[in-house]
Amino acid sequence: MSPATTLARPAEGGAPAPPEDLRALALRHGLSVSGARPSLPAYVRQLWARRHFIAAFATARLTAQYSQAKLGQLWQVATPLLNAAVYYVVFGVLMDTKSHVADFVPFLVTGVFVWTFTANSLMAGSRAISGNAGLVRALHFPRASLPIALALQQLQQLLFSLATLAVILLACGIRPGASWLLVVPALALQTLFNTGLTLALARLTARTPDVSQLMPFVLRTWMYGSGVMWSIQHVLADRDLPALVAAVLPYNPAALYIDLMRFALIDSYTSAQLPPHVWAAAAGWAVAAFAGGFVYFWKAEETYGRG
Repeated sequence: MSPATTLARPAEGGAPAPPEDLRALALRHGLSVSGARPSLPAYVRQLWARRHFIAAFATARLTAQYSQAKLGQLWQVATPLLNAAVYYVVFGVLMDTKSHVADFVPFLVTGVFVWTFTANSLMAGSRAISGNAGLVRALHFPRASLPIALALQQLQQLLFSLATLAVILLACGIRPGASWLLVVPALALQTLFNTGLTLALARLTARTPDVSQLMPFVLRTWMYGSGVMWSIQHVLADRDLPALVAAVLPYNPAALYIDLMRFALIDSYTSAQLPPHVWAAAAGWAVAAFAGGFVYFWKAEETYGRG
């Protein structure tokens, strides 16, 4: 007897039988809810299965980013260099910050390049879902692929910039040393941190696009508090800041990753200029941001592309 006949058969006494629970019926026949959120382990496996798509998507976006400009991919390096030149004039010359910082040009350029990596990752994340609505609605895939790919794109762009940074360091008389190897773990931690925030922003802006309009103001404020163009250690030593500000400022995650890169690359930037337990703090921020951002994004997986 067919399921339809079973559902329609009247009960004894002539009263119609209550319909069979449709969810139980669907499960018995191997059906599942369309667009349902998978479990967290299953979601991770789906992302890993699409790792080649994530890498290809990131590379394609990077290649297309400046395809309409005559200088093409040179803008990947020219943009942060121009920003560094402006900051040098304003902060280094007009505000005389350079007199308090040894090797100010390498100090400044390293800070700008590392900060740009974080800022661009977050700006990309704020448009990860809303800016790819057609793709999200047309195809079924783990949506976290998009913000992760955009964070990877910014990492690829930073790697191009690091070649230019190495040339600047050499031109300023800084020679490669064993400490340059510390760039690898520092960048790995920063990438993990950026990816976590990118995932969190992707969910926020998927439903509230206005958040992306606030991001330039948030990032500008964060940059000024991260020691990109000035020395946090010098300010803490010379100014009587509130105790809470003095305790928190050095452990600002953006400042931590900038400090680690400067320590790795610049000879005059010594461990005395780093806050205590800097590697543990940087790792803690990275793990907390990535785990929190990933779970936060996954919890809304079934809502992306709807409405």
